[in-house]
Amino acid sequence: MYDVVIIGGGPGGYVAAIKAAQLGAKVALIEKESLGGICLNHGCIPTKALIKSSKVYQTIKDSESFGIIGAQEADFDWQKIIKRKDKIVKQLTNGVAFLLRKNKVDVYNGYGEIVDNKNVKVGDDILATKNIIIATGAHAIIPPIEGAKEAYQNKYLLTSKELLNIEKFPESLTIIGGGVIGIEFATIFNLLGAKVTIIEMLPSILNNIDEEIKTAYTRKLKKDGIEILTNATVTKIDNNKVTYQKDEIEKEVKSELVLMAVGTQANSKAFEHLNLKMERANIVTDQYLRTSIEGIYAIGDVNGKEMLAHVASHEGIIAVHHLLNKETRPMDYGKIPACVYGSPEIAMIGLTEEEAKAQNLNYKVSKVPLAAIGKALADGEKEGFIKLIVEEQYKEIIGVHIYAYGATELISEYSLAMIAEASAYEISAAIHPHPTLSELTLEAALGAIDKPIHL
Repeated sequence: MYDVVIIGGGPGGYVAAIKAAQLGAKVALIEKESLGGICLNHGCIPTKALIKSSKVYQTIKDSESFGIIGAQEADFDWQKIIKRKDKIVKQLTNGVAFLLRKNKVDVYNGYGEIVDNKNVKVGDDILATKNIIIATGAHAIIPPIEGAKEAYQNKYLLTSKELLNIEKFPESLTIIGGGVIGIEFATIFNLLGAKVTIIEMLPSILNNIDEEIKTAYTRKLKKDGIEILTNATVTKIDNNKVTYQKDEIEKEVKSELVLMAVGTQANSKAFEHLNLKMERANIVTDQYLRTSIEGIYAIGDVNGKEMLAHVASHEGIIAVHHLLNKETRPMDYGKIPACVYGSPEIAMIGLTEEEAKAQNLNYKVSKVPLAAIGKALADGEKEGFIKLIVEEQYKEIIGVHIYAYGATELISEYSLAMIAEASAYEISAAIHPHPTLSELTLEAALGAIDKPIHL
């Protein structure tokens, strides 16, 4: 009898398994493919490896501005870039396997199917358990566009999973979908010299991002040579030729490869017979990740709350604490940092200014350009700014939006500040070392209280 059986070994499942074992529970983890899930094998980590290679290449190409002569003729080896990515992924998946063994988690390689809230079937085994955590994740979807299925079968149309493993670097790439995944791949292939076109059905890319950040970022992508077609609906795909309608006119774009990046759908086959309460394809969960059936929890992409690896991991920890009757905070989905690993990066937490305005909040905005920070200029980085939104009376933080190199590292200070209910006063009272990029945080806090120093 297990204390908990977890289905899915991604960043939600394996973190939940390790934490439960650390708390003294007897744990089984079921994974039908590779430990680490989509994030580690086909998403977060491999894309960041490729982004690093592409940024290094671009830095070398631009090295004359740093006083380096002769490096501008540098080239790249796509096969070596892929091998580096694969090596990183293998090291991390091996590390996850080691941690599970070290914590005495029983790992079953196979397809897990829930029999009822006390039994899970994997292969020929029935695992009896007190609790179940569903962490089956989601998969990229191919929408019912004419020719899409055939183009996918013919390997002209790819999802992010296949694009990460192509053998030959394409001279051109069309990306259907202007969300985070589409933008990150656009960055990688554009920096390495491919002609990139983004087709987005909505009026703008990165739809849920603060309007000022989105406007600045869109302008930068276009300046870098990426073609962005918004309010454009794809009507047909003929292998590597995409037909779309924009302004009531039908047009075509042809490229070597096409990436489908329009979203994901929950992997629900293992529990579809349970009659769990669902919202579209997602399992409905409460603030402790409980489902509508006692003893069954659901974490990560399968509950559709926030499709982010770090959210899945955190949900896993909360679910484990709750099912083992340990004290825990409930999930707070209003204080989740999110990142876009472009060039520059974007990081955000809390409300956008549009949301603050819609809620009729009494707020103040403090904006500081990256060019005001000495370390940024020394690093050759001027593009970007920080936008800090505080409530007017006590200067408590209600939203932060950073468009800058290193933005994804800066956002954690605000994540802690919001959980601790710290205000701009506390942030400005903390001494930030000079010269560092973190001074952007300090200047924004000073601006929220009165005025920044270096502006």
